Amino acid sequence: MQERIEHLKKIWQAIGEAAAIARRSPSGIRLVGVSKHKPASLIREFRRAGLADIGESYVQEFIQKYEELRAEEIEWHFIGHLQSNKVKYIIDKVRWIHSVDSVKLAEEIQKQAEKHDIARINILLQINTGGEDSKSGADADGAIALYRAVKDLDRLAVRGLMTLPPFLEPEEVRPYFRQLRELRDRILREEGADPLIFSELSMGMSGDFDVAIEEGATMVRLGTILFGAR
Repeated sequence: MQERIEHLKKIWQAIGEAAAIARRSPSGIRLVGVSKHKPASLIREFRRAGLADIGESYVQEFIQKYEELRAEEIEWHFIGHLQSNKVKYIIDKVRWIHSVDSVKLAEEIQKQAEKHDIARINILLQINTGGEDSKSGADADGAIALYRAVKDLDRLAVRGLMTLPPFLEPEEVRPYFRQLRELRDRILREEGADPLIFSELSMGMSGDFDVAIEEGATMVRLGTILFGAR
């Protein structure tokens, strides 16, 4: 256990150093451990070492781990591509859905939240900042339209934006992080979004989280650097 605690401390130290460069407080940055393909036993060790937020990408794998780890008081994030017909399986188990990329998906989350009597669920709108055909998400103009279409769904708390930028060297990916921040600020400015609610930027992974933090990330999704190579 001490090994997990020390490893987690090193990660938080690196987050703190990146925050200091950006003149930000590390308290405004949430570490989400990405545990896909890792055993529940390892997640349990990190939870007991102090890691509260865990992200999963595949519905079936997530449900299995959720059932095994019910007693651990984990704040679960669903970060992978989510099909509308799978929402019903996770709606009462996750606190955050990072990958809302269509009105159809948002409306299904609303429908299932009503059905399961869930007052509010936190969602992020997925933005395809790199314009890659292989990835889901709206472009900048599509993001504005998506926000307008879902902002009044009363079971959804639209908390901000998420992106999976192109796989590049950290400095090369910086413009995509900056683009996400500027898009969030545009929605705040032009659409009258509440800055106390619509504030999150989920961006940055093991190889580039420091750059993402410098560009304004409020959530970093770390897998390999935390749990080891898959």
